[in-house]
Amino acid sequence: MRVIVIGAGLGGLCLAQGLRRAGVDVTVHEKDPGVTARFQGFRIGLAEQGRAALRGCLPEDLYSLVEATLGDMTGPARAVDPWLRPLGEYPMEGATAADRHVLRHILLAGLDGALCFGKELTDYHVRSDGRVEARFTDGTTDTADLLVGADGINSAVRARLAPDVRPHDTGVRFVIGRTPLTDRFAGLVPGFGTRVVDRDVSMLLGLMRFRRPPRGAAAELAPGLALPGTADYLRWAMLLPPGQAPEPGRDGAQQTVLARTEGWHPEVRAVVEAADPDNSTLLSIRVVRPGPRWLLGPVTLLGDAIHATSPSGGNGANTALRDADLLRSLLVDAHAGRRTLPDAVDAYERRMLRYGAEAVEHSLAALGPFLPGPFLPISDSLAPSQP
Repeated sequence: MRVIVIGAGLGGLCLAQGLRRAGVDVTVHEKDPGVTARFQGFRIGLAEQGRAALRGCLPEDLYSLVEATLGDMTGPARAVDPWLRPLGEYPMEGATAADRHVLRHILLAGLDGALCFGKELTDYHVRSDGRVEARFTDGTTDTADLLVGADGINSAVRARLAPDVRPHDTGVRFVIGRTPLTDRFAGLVPGFGTRVVDRDVSMLLGLMRFRRPPRGAAAELAPGLALPGTADYLRWAMLLPPGQAPEPGRDGAQQTVLARTEGWHPEVRAVVEAADPDNSTLLSIRVVRPGPRWLLGPVTLLGDAIHATSPSGGNGANTALRDADLLRSLLVDAHAGRRTLPDAVDAYERRMLRYGAEAVEHSLAALGPFLPGPFLPISDSLAPSQP
C-alpha cells in the first residue's frame, strides 16, 4: 500500500510518522519551498488526546522528546482590567502546552526521504485501476492507493473533493505575538493564564515555559536532531470583535495592539513593545464545518482541511492529531490485510466527521465569552469566505 499526504502540518506529519513506523510507503508533498519558509511557532494547548495520538504514531525517542519540551499550565486563570486590577479568578485543571515550531521539527525528524517541498497540488485524478494520481504545478505527478488532504483551511484537496465545504469567516480578528520571558513579565501570568478585559477588546496572556530547553533535550534524547533554540516566552493575543480590525497580515500588527492599549498599564504595553515583530501577526478567525459526506474513494481529508476550529477552543491541533492516529491505525490494519482499504477509509471518515463537527461547534461556543461587549452569537453569524 502506498499513501500520499498533501501538507506538512502537524496532522500530516504525525500520520506520516505513524505509517512509516508501521512499514507503509508514504510520501508527504508540501507546497512551501522548505521547512523554514513560514514561521509556525506559537504555543498550542496539547491535551491528553493529542499526546496519546503522538504516542501512537511516533518512535519512542521522539515521543520522549515531545514530553521533555512541553510546558505545564497550572493554577487558576484570572481576569483583570487594563490596569491589572483583579476582576475574578477561576479554578482550572492542569494542562500542557507545546511550542508549535518545536513540535513540527520533532515531527519532521527522520522523514527526509519521504518529504517533498515545493510541491503545490493542482489536481488529482482517480484512475481506472482505483489508484489516485496527484498532479503538481511543476508538472510532476505521483500515484498512490490513497491521497490524504492535510493541507489546511485553504485545502486544494477539499476544493476538488468537497467543493461545497468552504471556510466561514467569524468576523473576529486577533493579533498574536510572543515576547521573551523575563522575571518582570512572568508576574503578569501567575497561574494558568491572564485575560485583560476592556470595554471593546480582550487580551490573553499565557506562558510557554519548557520543561527542558529544546536543544538540550534533543541532544540527550534524539542525538543528531537539531531543534530550534527557542527560549521561554510569553504568548499574547488580542481579540478584536467584527468590524474593529484592519486586514490580516504581519505589517502593523504590534501597532494595532499598542493603539488599542493606549492608557493601559505600562507593563502590558511593555510586553507588546518587547515582542519580536517578525513573530507578531494579525489573523482572521475562520472555521470549516464538515458538510455532507463525499463519495467514498481513494481520497480523504484530515485536520483543518475538513474541520478547522476557532483557536479559542484549544482543540484544533489536538483534533488533527486525533485524525492522524485514527487513520494510521486503520490503514495499518489494511496494510496487514485485516481489512480492505475502502473499509478503513470508510471507518475513518464516519468517526472523524462526527467528532470533527463537534470540535468546530465547541470552539465557536468557546469563542464568544472571550469577546467583550455585545456581539452576535458567532455560530449564527457565519458567512462563507471566498474560495
